[in-house]
Amino acid sequence: MALWLSHCATPIKSPEPLRSADPPKVCDSCEDWNKPHAPFRIFGNTYYVGVQGLSAVLIDGGDGLVLIDGGLSQSAPLIAKNIESLGFRINQVRWIVSSHPHYDHVGGISALQRWSGAKVAASPRGVEALRSGTVPPDDPQAAFGVSAMGFPAVSSVQTIAEGAAVEAGNVSVTVHYTPGHTPSGTSWSWRSCEGSRCVQVVYVDSLNPVSAPGFRFTQSPERIAEFRTSIAKVRSLPCDIVISAHPDFSSLFERWEASQRSGSRESFVTPSGCSEYAADAEQRLTNRLVEERQANQP
Repeated sequence: MALWLSHCATPIKSPEPLRSADPPKVCDSCEDWNKPHAPFRIFGNTYYVGVQGLSAVLIDGGDGLVLIDGGLSQSAPLIAKNIESLGFRINQVRWIVSSHPHYDHVGGISALQRWSGAKVAASPRGVEALRSGTVPPDDPQAAFGVSAMGFPAVSSVQTIAEGAAVEAGNVSVTVHYTPGHTPSGTSWSWRSCEGSRCVQVVYVDSLNPVSAPGFRFTQSPERIAEFRTSIAKVRSLPCDIVISAHPDFSSLFERWEASQRSGSRESFVTPSGCSEYAADAEQRLTNRLVEERQANQP
């Protein structure tokens, strides 16, 4: 099943004027995360348009654009500027989707949707969070409070079913539910080609078992099983290029620097990337569960 809408995305030179952004988010890491980063082509129709510490990826379908993640609320102008510096207009973005609804990945979506007129799609739990402008009570980080976890709400959001896709032009971006880090986590995959060379790209959600103080994964065997299912799903995905919601978790900038040195984008192609990402997530989860059980021992 696909959600579909097309619109001409032929690169043009004149940028769209930017409108006012939402108020900036204040957090300990926000300033470092939000440092500007020049956009770059990853492979074929796939571009990095995010900031220094928070990924955002643009996919050109030739007849419409798909944007994944919106960073912080103050990231929105930087993401829009990066899109325009590649020769596109912000109003050519037809779909905006996300990894998970925490303020550092969806804070800019409300503004980006206003500026572009794009449709926003999310999992059922993602729709719940985006519309409310904060995480649900069962999110591992919910106890930090609404003030800490809040972000600009997105009033118009469509539900996308597991395995469905958003489409723009000749690109189809498929959703894979990957809850664990949050109850509403999603990963995304699509095919990207340069000439006759085609690869499978995966934008993988965070699979890091971090939480607010007092939260215990070990109090819910169902949650642990769900987390492990998500890790196994990521491990099994066809995956030639992996891009993580935080670029450092997939060494994205190191691979970009290698491509600059070599003059080839083959440095982005790492067929073991998803399995390595999953193995790291599995170890993080195992370590977290051991720590919790040790803390509960008399």
